[in-house]
Amino acid sequence: MARIILASASKQRRLLLREAGLRFRVEKSGYRENMRLRLSPRKLAMHLALGKAKRVAARHPGAIVIGADTIVALGKNIFGKPKNAKDGERILRALSGRTHEIITGYAVVRGKKSSCGVASASVTLRELSDDEIRSYAHTKESLSAAGAYAIQGKGIRFIRKIAGKEDVIRGLPLDSVLKAVRAMAEK
Repeated sequence: MARIILASASKQRRLLLREAGLRFRVEKSGYRENMRLRLSPRKLAMHLALGKAKRVAARHPGAIVIGADTIVALGKNIFGKPKNAKDGERILRALSGRTHEIITGYAVVRGKKSSCGVASASVTLRELSDDEIRSYAHTKESLSAAGAYAIQGKGIRFIRKIAGKEDVIRGLPLDSVLKAVRAMAEK
C-alpha cells in the first residue's frame, strides 16, 4: 500500500486512525484556514480539509494524504478553535445551554485525485456558570478544540446530550475516511 500521511497534528485524529489499525505518519500542513469564506458550514469544513490535504500531497507525490477539519455551527455562527482564552470564553458563552452542530469535513488526496466528504453530529451543552467558562477556557484542552471544548477530555462534563457518532465529534468520520483510503490505494 502507498505511504499514508495524516495532514493534521490532532491527537484525536491520530488516536482514531491508530485504533483502526492504520499505519501512517503525521505532517502538519501549514495551510492557513480562512474561517470567513462565504460557504455553508459543511462546505467550509470540506474546503478546509481539502486545502490541508492538498498542501501536504504536493510535497509527497504518490502518498495518500488525509486532511480533516472540524467546525462548530450554531445557527449562522461558525466557531473553530479559539484564538485565545478570551475567545474561548466568548464561544462557550454562546454554546452554553444550547444545541449546536459539530461538522467534520475530510479529504483523502493522492496525486491529482481526491475524495471528500462531510459528517455531522449535534451536541447540547448544559447551562455553564461563569466560573466554569472562565476556568475551562484557560485550559490547553479548550484552546485546542473547535467550539472551545473537547468531549474526550474534561469538556465531557458540560455535555447534556449527543446525537450522532463520537468519531465525527472527535474530528474524523472514520468509516468514510477508511473507505476513501482503500479506494485511493487501489488506484
